[in-house]
Amino acid sequence: MKDQMGYELTGGTAQALDAYEQALHEMRCLTGNPVATLAPALAQAPDFAMAQLLNAWMHVSSTELPAIAIARESLAAARRLALNEREELHAAAIGQWCDGQWHAAARTLEDLNALYPHDALALQMGQQLDFFTGDSRMLRDRMLRVLPSWSEEVPGYHAVLGMLAFGLEETGDYARAEAAGRRAVELEPLDAWAQHAVAHVYEMQGRREEGIRWMHESTGWQESGFFLVHNWWHLALHHLARGETAEALELYDGAIRGNAASMMDLIDCSAMLWRLELAGLDVGGRWTGLADAFAPHAASGNYAFNDLHAAMAFARAGREDLLRSLRTAQAVALTRRDDNAEFVTAVGAPAIEAMVAFAAGDHAQATSLLRTIRNRAARFGGSHAQRDLLDQTLIAAARSSGNASLAKAVETEREQVLGYREFPVQGRPAFALAS
Repeated sequence: MKDQMGYELTGGTAQALDAYEQALHEMRCLTGNPVATLAPALAQAPDFAMAQLLNAWMHVSSTELPAIAIARESLAAARRLALNEREELHAAAIGQWCDGQWHAAARTLEDLNALYPHDALALQMGQQLDFFTGDSRMLRDRMLRVLPSWSEEVPGYHAVLGMLAFGLEETGDYARAEAAGRRAVELEPLDAWAQHAVAHVYEMQGRREEGIRWMHESTGWQESGFFLVHNWWHLALHHLARGETAEALELYDGAIRGNAASMMDLIDCSAMLWRLELAGLDVGGRWTGLADAFAPHAASGNYAFNDLHAAMAFARAGREDLLRSLRTAQAVALTRRDDNAEFVTAVGAPAIEAMVAFAAGDHAQATSLLRTIRNRAARFGGSHAQRDLLDQTLIAAARSSGNASLAKAVETEREQVLGYREFPVQGRPAFALAS
């Protein structure tokens, strides 16, 4: 059997193939529930290798520790089969990611797409790895390498354009990013990743009115899916930057927190509450519920970027017990020879201590720690927009610790880099309610 790109498939049936292709489409768009869509294919044809591998990809890419166990099960099922070359490369990359070798997995997928440029799943998982490891150049170049092989006549072209748009945005090529992302959404209105790529362009350029209009006019992303919360988060960022804290808080309570289910959703919740407090807003007891939601992940120690946002919630909720569990898990992570150990050492651990110090009112310590890591923060992943929280916190910490000159210097630097003047802190005491 062959898929719609003409690539040979091991195992499977016509019926299972239909479910697999639909799940792939939902995964490319980050819409619907591709895990549930794929389930009939796995049940009907358990020897369908790419169905097992897709299931593994969907779980390992969640970055949640329990999901990695499911990914390993599907990987083991696939490896019992006589895989072809492309499937073997998928299996190798999944195994590397499951074992904590994030960079190696990304390189394996580079090799796969050099041989099979129309494998959109490999492109998507490769870009996810580039994102998680902070490799902004590969976010772009992974797509540029295969772009000549694609056209609007090739199924899934919208996804390649959407991924290219995000890579172009993260490397500062905003005009081309906006054009590619907009065309992707025209081709497939459900493509939530392309929608988000354009949202990033408006965020980085401070085009607030256009950003709000873009999110309201292009409504396909508002269907249920993996990226629903994150796109609502982008809309809230625009309102917050305009000083519309009530609108941002309303979005937090409704579309953001109300739909939060995954670790990635909880990260957006934590980042938004932190920004709202930086803007001087009293968020009440919202940190308590968020800390409870993060609690099952406190002892994971699986990915430093996740741990940072959990620690922020634990610190603001006064959950010293959960902070202890998280620090213990990170200490264990440092004993493993995997990429997360480097993420923790380079950025994760000092970033956590900086944010915990800030939440406790030790602004001088927060300033000192943030200054040491801000220029290497990309090494533990996230986008420019997400990591901007560290700079925002540094400015607030410097100002609150009496270092007005540093606060002004970083604020001016940020203005020059972004090309516009905008910062939510207006001289008000950050975390006035901190214990």
